[in-house]
Amino acid sequence: MTPPYTVTRATRASRIGGGAFALVFVALATFPLWADRGSMRDFDEFACYFLFALMWNLLAGYGGMVSIGQQAFFGIGGYALLAMGNLLHLNPFLAVPLAALVALLIALPVSFVAFRLQGGYFAIGTWVIAEVFRLTLANVSAVGGGSGTSLTALRGIPRATRESATFFLCLGGAAVSLALVYGFLRSREGLSLLALRDDEMAAESQGVDVRRTKLAVYLFAAGGAGLAGALYFLGNLRISPDAAFSVNWTAFSIFIVLIGGVGTLEGTLVGSALFYLLTKLFSDYGTWYLVGLGMLAVVVTIKLPRGLWGTVSDRLDLHLFPVQRRLQLPGKD
Repeated sequence: MTPPYTVTRATRASRIGGGAFALVFVALATFPLWADRGSMRDFDEFACYFLFALMWNLLAGYGGMVSIGQQAFFGIGGYALLAMGNLLHLNPFLAVPLAALVALLIALPVSFVAFRLQGGYFAIGTWVIAEVFRLTLANVSAVGGGSGTSLTALRGIPRATRESATFFLCLGGAAVSLALVYGFLRSREGLSLLALRDDEMAAESQGVDVRRTKLAVYLFAAGGAGLAGALYFLGNLRISPDAAFSVNWTAFSIFIVLIGGVGTLEGTLVGSALFYLLTKLFSDYGTWYLVGLGMLAVVVTIKLPRGLWGTVSDRLDLHLFPVQRRLQLPGKD
C-alpha cells in the first residue's frame, strides 16, 4: 500500500534559489570580461570572508565546537602558499589547493591537543594554539620574520592574468566549498553532526562515532580556513604574522554568522554581504566602526536570536539550502 505522504527535502524556494544561484555564478564568471579591477578585488575579499565564516559556521554553528582560534589555519594557509611559491618556486596558483591541504594536515596533530579541552576551555585553547603559530612564524627569518614579506613568486606574471586567475580561484573556491558543506550536511554524517551538537551523550548512545565525526569536521574546517588564507594573501601579495594570525578574522566570522543566522548556510551569505557592505561604508571611522559592529551584534543577538536569515526562515518557512527532511502530502509543495 502506498503511504499517503512522501519524504522530501527540496522545496519550491530551494529549486528557485538553486536556479538563481546558478545564474549568479555564471554572471560572476564573466566578471573579468567587463568589470574593473577594483570590483574584482572587492569580490576576492568578500569570497575570502565568506569562505572563512562558512567554515566557522560549520565548526561551531553545526558542530557545536566554538573556536576563537581558526585564524591559526588561515595563517598557515597563507604561509604555506608563501613558502611553496617563494622558497620551492611552485606556481602560486597551483599552490593554493596545496596550501589548504597543508592546513588540514597540520590540524590533525593539533586536534589531539584541542580535543582534550571542552566548552570554554576548547575556545580559549584554540586561541592559544593560534598565538603559538603566530609567535613561531614571527621568528622564522626565511618567511620574513615578524615584519613579514611579499609573495615574489608572482613576479613576471602579467597583472591582468594574475588578477583574473585569482578571481576565478576565489569564485571557484567559495562555490565548491559551499557545495561540499551543503552535501555533507545532507548526508548521514551531517545528521550525526547535528545530533552530537545537541547532545553528545545521546548521539553516542544512538551509534554516532562522536570522535570521528568531530575530527572530520575539524579537519575540513581547518582546510577551508587554510584555503581562505591562501586566496586572501594571493590577492594581497604580502603577509605578516600579525595580519595572518589576527584574532580579528575569527571575530569577524563570528559577527557574520551571528548577524546572518547561526547554523544556516543562507545566513552566512547574508551576514558576509552585510559585513562587507558595512566595512566599505564605515571602516574609515576606525575604532568607532568596530564599536558599531559590536553594538549591532549585541542588538541583533537580543532582538533576533536566530539572526536575520534565521528569523525570516522561521517565519516564512523559507529554505534555499534545505537539509532537514519533510513529510509532504499529495498535492502539497
